[in-house]
Amino acid sequence: MTIIQSIVLGIVQGLSEFLPISSSGHLIFLPRLFGWSDHPIAFDVILHLGTLLAVVFYFRKKLWQLILAFFNYKKDISEEVKS
Repeated sequence: MTIIQSIVLGIVQGLSEFLPISSSGHLIFLPRLFGWSDHPIAFDVILHLGTLLAVVFYFRKKLWQLILAFFNYKKDISEEVKS
């Protein structure tokens, strides 16, 4: 697999992940459509990991707020039990 093919598949993954269509299906269909060689499953996993990291980065402030709220809630509950 060439770098250009990898970039094309990464762009397709990024564009189709949040649409109500199968991004994994596109990763299978596109190479066959263009006659590219099959890529290892690890490549698909890395593309999905990149999507996960992008989502975590985008929502990092909200995720941090949720984590802090969880621990504050646990602390509040333990204080109520003691009193």
